[in-house]
Amino acid sequence: MGLDGWFLWFILFWVVVLISLMGIGGFFMFRKFLKALPKQDGKSDLDWQNIYLDKTLHLWGEDEKQLLTELVSPVPELFRQVAKEKIAGKIGEIALNERASKIDLDLIIRGYIIASPKRDHKFLRKKLDEMKIDTTNYDHLFEA
Repeated sequence: MGLDGWFLWFILFWVVVLISLMGIGGFFMFRKFLKALPKQDGKSDLDWQNIYLDKTLHLWGEDEKQLLTELVSPVPELFRQVAKEKIAGKIGEIALNERASKIDLDLIIRGYIIASPKRDHKFLRKKLDEMKIDTTNYDHLFEA
């Protein structure tokens, strides 16, 4: 029995599919690995994110947590928790830098815009429009 005809094409198809899936998975694993590498200060991006979250956890109210959950709702469910933690970490960083006594709407919007990639800004604007939140004060952040 040789590899010819439909069986050869079946095997080649699965080889291509498996290599593609492993490449995609490897790409995302490598990105996560790079975020976990320590920087010059000895802490990684993920370490700093967790530090900001821990230091500002007491500043979050229930309404603010629900708002953040609502804002990340367009993110696919598989990535939603990671996105929420990243955004909350950025909000916490801004709150600590400004010595905020409470997380408010302004901090959440600014942190979300800064933490989200530029390619996602149109979805963020759409979500903010749906929630009837005025974004004119934040236009400079969308452009940065």
